[in-house]
Amino acid sequence: MAIDEAAAGDDGLIDPDALAGWLRSNVPWLHGPFTLRRIGEGQSCLTYQVDGGGWSAVLRRPPRGELPAGAFDVLREYRIIDALHRGGAAVPVPEPYGACDDLSVLGAPFYLMARTEGAVLRDTLPEGTTDAQLHALGDALVTTLVALHETPADAVGLSDLGRPDGFLERQLRRMQEQWENVRVRDVPEIGELGRLLAASVPSSAHSGLLHGDFKLDNLVVGLPDSADVRAVLDWELSTLGDQLADLGWLLYFWLDPGEEPFAIPVSSVTDHPALPTRAGLVERYAAATGRDVDAVAWYTGFGGWKITIIMETSYQRFLRGIGDHPTFALLEAGVHHMACRALELYRDPA
Repeated sequence: MAIDEAAAGDDGLIDPDALAGWLRSNVPWLHGPFTLRRIGEGQSCLTYQVDGGGWSAVLRRPPRGELPAGAFDVLREYRIIDALHRGGAAVPVPEPYGACDDLSVLGAPFYLMARTEGAVLRDTLPEGTTDAQLHALGDALVTTLVALHETPADAVGLSDLGRPDGFLERQLRRMQEQWENVRVRDVPEIGELGRLLAASVPSSAHSGLLHGDFKLDNLVVGLPDSADVRAVLDWELSTLGDQLADLGWLLYFWLDPGEEPFAIPVSSVTDHPALPTRAGLVERYAAATGRDVDAVAWYTGFGGWKITIIMETSYQRFLRGIGDHPTFALLEAGVHHMACRALELYRDPA
């Protein structure tokens, strides 16, 4: 098979001939020559677009180098997407095509899924987007999160995905251990917030399926044609646990008007006046679910604390020459900014 080698990605992590052989045996409808390029701003698992004659797919694999135990588990991510898709869950996911656990193919596990047409909102909005559409998108975003939280895990075959009991305590303990293992410089806000969180753990009233990385730029949306959410991406952190952790994560990454942008590439359009504020998102979620959200500040601070530790781990991998994403260099100062934001939002999420 003729493959365009020049378009086969520039990081050397995908062997196009090996991938072509796997496709012939496992996804034969994706046939013929193809091109391959790395896409997205993801700083964990690596994502590639595979374009053939009349078809387009997306490949996900872990980053290179030695990885923490249980991290970047793309086969687990595939299992979740497959279960939600085949189980008819109301939360939209890309169609799964197949997964490979044979390390002799690409040197790492990987999976393929359909490419979802639409926009991923990062630093700009699609030309022609209206304020009315953005207002509707705020509703659609919350509706999508609620749809996930109302999906029974056993109904889609994911009842063994995690252990809801003691979820928050385990998360705090594991992330604290990760911080202790990775720490080579002082970020006092991480330590302060960790102590505050541990001393004020809320009771988990609503446990079930959670995404783990639910934020605007992990959604494919229909703008500028429509305000619908067409797919939720990046399920590698999904588990069973306290679902308000998803709401807190979303709020941490949601910039209100006038706030300083993040030092890392995440969606920076949330401060548009036609989109809801953090307080507006909380109101919508509470109205849709009837749940008590009085402890939302804890969950927002927790989300920020967790991602800050994850980003410091990525920064240390970058310094050791393992992480290859160019934006990791921004984390030298970015981690401190993220930690300060987490502490501030713990004290006042609005």
